[in-house]
Amino acid sequence: MNRAPMTAQGAQRLREELERLKSVERPRIIKDIAEARAHGDLKENAEYHAAREMQGFIEGRIKELEAALSYADVIDISRLNPGSRIVFGATVELADEDSGESITYQIVGDLEADIKRKLISVSSPLARALIGKSEGDSFDFQAPNGKRSYEIVAVRYAV
Repeated sequence: MNRAPMTAQGAQRLREELERLKSVERPRIIKDIAEARAHGDLKENAEYHAAREMQGFIEGRIKELEAALSYADVIDISRLNPGSRIVFGATVELADEDSGESITYQIVGDLEADIKRKLISVSSPLARALIGKSEGDSFDFQAPNGKRSYEIVAVRYAV
């Protein structure tokens, strides 16, 4: 199996989620199952079935996180020195050349990507379009809502 790149911050967030699932969520769901079981007939006990379903989800997520962390190639982006060239871990400020709007993304590993937090996967089309380019470059990108033209305003490797 290929080792997936991951930022040190992303690995830390996944470790924290794993710890929370193991130390908080797993014991809580075991208690919920025990309480539901105490209510009697399990065939018609919706609380029991819901708790078991949640237990399956939590156990699946724990396995997923453990596997991801064991195969992760954790990259300390503060030790990279690519200058203004864009590589994994870069935080990139883009200006839409048509609207003038500015947006900032960080290129991270697949498992830590979260568009709400402006973290885009290294394997996403936008990240693939950015990799190798430098501050000041302009490029066209085929977005789902049509072709967009961007200028790379700034490239940072801040932790």
